[in-house]
Amino acid sequence: GGALGGRGLLAAAVASGAAVWATWAVLLMPGFRRVPLRLQVPYQPSSPRQVANTLALLRGRAGKTVDLGSGDGRLVLEAYKQGLRPALGYELNPWLLCLANYRAWKAGYHGNVSFLKKDLWKAACPCLCLSPQKPPLATKLLAELPDDARVVAGRYPFPCWTPSSTLGQGLEQVWAYDMKEVRR
Repeated sequence: GGALGGRGLLAAAVASGAAVWATWAVLLMPGFRRVPLRLQVPYQPSSPRQVANTLALLRGRAGKTVDLGSGDGRLVLEAYKQGLRPALGYELNPWLLCLANYRAWKAGYHGNVSFLKKDLWKAACPCLCLSPQKPPLATKLLAELPDDARVVAGRYPFPCWTPSSTLGQGLEQVWAYDMKEVRR
């Protein structure tokens, strides 16, 4: 236990930085690169206000709630907590899937909510999504969702669809699209 001195502190800082970088490069970064090329979207966690706005636009609705690109699962967990069931998340990033499942277990919802490592392009379409909206996704939703479905988009509205309602501003803004109205 003596004092480290200037060189000791510098060596400790360099070693710590190298350890953090190595952990990121070897364990975490490969998972964050697994972004579907059609979406080209990085992980962007929803803020508590954005989650609240999304669920406010779903209030009073029944049926399956699915979050495309569910990330760490915060929206799916809150949807389940507020009675929207079944609640399901699709995520390709294995690290975020582990985190979502851990959060479900910690909240006591393990087995009640599901997080699937599934490509949304190969799955039957859901009624909720927060990923960036690209024309292929709009086409898929139009083809597969029933008229009574509602799509809620956060941060990225569908440019060619007129929203049924919207809530919030800036990064917390969400847009709701009722498929029956979109098809008109």
